[in-house]
Amino acid sequence: MPHQIIEYSANLESMMDVQALIDGMHQAAAETEGLPLGGLRTRAARRDLYQIADRHPDNAFVHVILKLGHGRTEAVRQAFGDRLYPILCGLLAPIAQNSPIAISMEIQEIHPHLTWKKNNIREHMANRDA
Repeated sequence: MPHQIIEYSANLESMMDVQALIDGMHQAAAETEGLPLGGLRTRAARRDLYQIADRHPDNAFVHVILKLGHGRTEAVRQAFGDRLYPILCGLLAPIAQNSPIAISMEIQEIHPHLTWKKNNIREHMANRDA
């Protein structure tokens, strides 16, 4: 159940294609061994209310949260971050060359007993492939 949540400051919308960022991160996760495609969701959340550092209006941020189901070792989680974070930075490189931006990523493990979900997407995927 990997979920990627991309938070970004509203001032970036004029500088980047948000859908391209979503597409790039989704593709990267889909190509990462151990992140099952049937549970993968990637979404972006624009943040209109924020303050960054010295409050200069040009300051921007992108923060990705990768939420994972319980049970992967720390080494495996680290490997996911080591693979995905450079891709995130690469996708944002054109902005970082000219604008002040903070780029961060964190991995959160979801507690195995404190999550509820229902998902029939894998069944539909299997039927599409048949």
